[in-house]
Amino acid sequence: MIEKAATARTARLDAIFAALADPTRRAIIERLSRGEARVTEVAEPFPMSLNAVSKHIRVLEASGVVERHRKGRDHILSINTSSLDEVDGWIARTRRYWEGRLDAMEGLLRELKKDDKRGPKDRKHGPR
Repeated sequence: MIEKAATARTARLDAIFAALADPTRRAIIERLSRGEARVTEVAEPFPMSLNAVSKHIRVLEASGVVERHRKGRDHILSINTSSLDEVDGWIARTRRYWEGRLDAMEGLLRELKKDDKRGPKDRKHGPR
Protein backbone atom coordinates (compact mmCIF):
# COMPACT_ATOMS: atom_id res chain seq x y z
CA MET A 1 0.00 0.00 0.00
CA ILE A 2 2.80 2.43 0.89
CA GLU A 3 4.58 1.55 -2.34
CA LYS A 4 1.46 2.39 -4.39
CA ALA A 5 1.16 5.76 -2.65
CA ALA A 6 4.83 6.51 -3.31
CA THR A 7 4.42 5.50 -6.96
CA ALA A 8 1.35 7.72 -7.32
CA ARG A 9 3.18 10.65 -5.65
CA THR A 10 6.13 10.16 -8.00
CA ALA A 11 3.82 10.09 -11.02
CA ARG A 12 2.12 13.33 -9.90
CA LEU A 13 5.48 15.04 -9.39
CA ASP A 14 6.70 13.82 -12.79
CA ALA A 15 3.58 15.26 -14.45
CA ILE A 16 3.94 18.58 -12.63
CA PHE A 17 7.64 18.94 -13.45
CA ALA A 18 7.00 18.00 -17.08
CA ALA A 19 4.22 20.59 -17.28
CA LEU A 20 6.42 23.28 -15.73
CA ALA A 21 9.36 22.46 -18.03
CA ASP A 22 7.83 24.51 -20.85
CA PRO A 23 8.32 28.32 -20.77
CA THR A 24 4.83 29.00 -22.17
CA ARG A 25 3.25 26.95 -19.41
CA ARG A 26 5.36 28.69 -16.77
CA ALA A 27 4.20 32.03 -18.18
CA ILE A 28 0.59 30.85 -17.90
CA ILE A 29 1.21 29.94 -14.26
CA GLU A 30 2.79 33.35 -13.64
CA ARG A 31 -0.30 35.02 -15.13
CA LEU A 32 -2.63 32.91 -12.99
CA SER A 33 -0.58 33.67 -9.88
CA ARG A 34 -2.12 37.17 -10.06
CA GLY A 35 -5.63 35.69 -9.98
CA GLU A 36 -8.02 33.58 -11.97
CA ALA A 37 -8.60 34.46 -15.62
CA ARG A 38 -10.63 33.46 -18.64
CA VAL A 39 -8.88 31.25 -21.17
CA THR A 40 -8.99 34.05 -23.74
CA GLU A 41 -7.30 36.44 -21.28
CA VAL A 42 -4.55 33.92 -20.62
CA ALA A 43 -4.05 33.34 -24.36
CA GLU A 44 -3.99 37.02 -25.31
CA PRO A 45 -0.27 37.84 -24.83
CA PHE A 46 1.04 34.76 -26.62
CA PRO A 47 2.04 34.91 -30.30
CA MET A 48 0.20 31.67 -31.06
CA SER A 49 -3.32 30.51 -31.78
CA LEU A 50 -5.93 30.06 -29.07
CA ASN A 51 -5.87 26.35 -29.94
CA ALA A 52 -2.12 26.16 -29.26
CA VAL A 53 -2.49 27.91 -25.89
CA SER A 54 -5.41 25.60 -25.08
CA LYS A 55 -3.12 22.60 -25.58
CA HIS A 56 -0.68 24.06 -23.04
CA ILE A 57 -3.56 24.67 -20.64
CA ARG A 58 -4.72 21.06 -21.01
CA VAL A 59 -1.24 19.84 -20.06
CA LEU A 60 -1.35 22.04 -16.97
CA GLU A 61 -4.83 20.73 -16.13
CA ALA A 62 -3.78 17.11 -16.62
CA SER A 63 -0.86 17.64 -14.22
CA GLY A 64 -3.20 19.15 -11.64
CA VAL A 65 -1.47 22.53 -11.60
CA VAL A 66 -4.40 24.39 -13.19
CA GLU A 67 -8.11 24.01 -12.59
CA ARG A 68 -10.93 25.11 -14.87
CA HIS A 69 -14.51 25.98 -14.06
CA ARG A 70 -17.26 27.60 -16.07
CA LYS A 71 -19.10 30.84 -15.46
CA GLY A 72 -21.76 30.95 -18.11
CA ARG A 73 -19.94 30.66 -21.41
CA ASP A 74 -16.55 31.59 -19.98
CA HIS A 75 -13.95 29.03 -18.98
CA ILE A 76 -12.14 30.36 -15.92
CA LEU A 77 -8.67 29.11 -14.98
CA SER A 78 -6.97 29.17 -11.59
CA ILE A 79 -3.91 27.64 -9.98
CA ASN A 80 -4.36 24.52 -7.86
CA THR A 81 -2.01 25.51 -5.04
CA SER A 82 -2.09 22.04 -3.46
CA SER A 83 -0.18 20.63 -6.45
CA LEU A 84 2.48 23.31 -6.04
CA ASP A 85 2.58 22.61 -2.30
CA GLU A 86 3.42 19.00 -3.19
CA VAL A 87 6.35 20.22 -5.31
CA ASP A 88 7.43 22.58 -2.54
CA GLY A 89 7.43 19.67 -0.08
CA TRP A 90 9.56 17.57 -2.42
CA ILE A 91 12.02 20.44 -2.86
CA ALA A 92 12.22 20.99 0.91
CA ARG A 93 12.87 17.27 1.57
CA THR A 94 15.52 17.16 -1.16
CA ARG A 95 17.16 20.33 0.15
CA ARG A 96 17.32 18.92 3.71
CA TYR A 97 18.88 15.70 2.42
CA TRP A 98 21.59 17.46 0.41
CA GLU A 99 22.29 20.05 3.10
CA GLY A 100 22.82 17.17 5.54
CA ARG A 101 25.15 15.43 3.14
CA LEU A 102 27.10 18.62 2.45
CA ASP A 103 27.34 19.40 6.18
CA ALA A 104 28.75 15.91 6.80
CA MET A 105 31.28 16.40 4.00
CA GLU A 106 32.26 19.78 5.42
CA GLY A 107 32.86 18.16 8.82
CA LEU A 108 35.00 15.48 7.24
CA LEU A 109 37.03 18.07 5.35
CA ARG A 110 37.61 20.02 8.58
CA GLU A 111 38.89 16.84 10.25
CA LEU A 112 41.20 16.13 7.33
CA LYS A 113 42.48 19.70 7.47
CA LYS A 114 43.22 19.32 11.20
CA ASP A 115 45.09 16.08 10.47
CA ASP A 116 47.16 17.83 7.79
CA LYS A 117 48.12 20.62 10.23
CA ARG A 118 49.25 18.14 12.88
CA GLY A 119 51.77 16.57 10.57
CA PRO A 120 52.60 12.91 9.93
CA LYS A 121 53.96 12.14 13.46
CA ASP A 122 50.84 13.36 15.26
CA ARG A 123 48.28 11.52 13.14
CA LYS A 124 46.25 8.78 14.79
CA HIS A 125 46.81 6.37 11.97
CA GLY A 126 50.35 6.58 10.71
CA PRO A 127 51.53 5.26 7.36
CA ARG A 128 51.18 1.55 6.90
